[in-house]
Amino acid sequence: MTEEFKTLSQWVSFLETSILPVSRNSLADLEMLRFDEEQLSVLTVARIVLRDPLLMAHVLRYLQNHRSRHQETEIIEVEQAILVLGLDAFYQKVMGGLGSIEDQLNEHPAALTNLQRVERRAERAADYAREWAIRLNDRRFGEVYVATLLHDLAEMLLWIFAPLPMLKIREAQQMDSTLRSQNIQEEVLGFTVHALQHELVIRWGLPQLLVMLMEDAQATSSRVRNVTLAVNLARHSDNGWDDAALPDDYNDIGQLLRMTPLEVRRWVVPHETERFNRSL
Repeated sequence: MTEEFKTLSQWVSFLETSILPVSRNSLADLEMLRFDEEQLSVLTVARIVLRDPLLMAHVLRYLQNHRSRHQETEIIEVEQAILVLGLDAFYQKVMGGLGSIEDQLNEHPAALTNLQRVERRAERAADYAREWAIRLNDRRFGEVYVATLLHDLAEMLLWIFAPLPMLKIREAQQMDSTLRSQNIQEEVLGFTVHALQHELVIRWGLPQLLVMLMEDAQATSSRVRNVTLAVNLARHSDNGWDDAALPDDYNDIGQLLRMTPLEVRRWVVPHETERFNRSL
């Protein structure tokens, strides 16, 4: 039982071999697509995978575990991954036996709600990062998208496999907003979520480029900074577009994209987007 795990190494060992549940909607959509000969393609399957962080992680881990000795380059972009596998193998070997997060957290509805919130935030951050990468003429914007989508993977996994400790952490932060996340995580879990993420992506053998893009400490790279700023914007705006941290986000994003903070704000804030577009 995961309740017995007290150390980071125990959690890493457990998650290293655990089968990840994915969104029930993803499972249903992929199954429906499987029997639609007109719509089934690498692209349509990839679109479903790319909106589900846990499914994306599962696909990448499968690829790394079944990597050919003759494969010289690491695969990050999901379309390429599915093309290499083939659709039949994808459905039979990658999707076979997967359960849903809804079933996994059936007895913990509050944890499920929080997990789904983190997933939506990750997808929104990934959309930001891809759009900015395109603006920066980064031809490998798909890699940036995937790295951003998986940036908070460890937090998602803990909501699935440690729902009660995660709820305890969230309740403590809601009661005292001055609590540092790292401190309360170490107190409740015995380690930080970032530490788990760092160890896990290495033990899973995820592509080295992806590991680098997910690591905030590498922020001197414009691609890593893109990921970090997109994650920050999604996290802060999730609290509402009046969050006190957003002005700093607009300033930092502006420096990356060579825009003014006001231009960034008009671009990213939903109710101002149309007005901004008319002004261009």
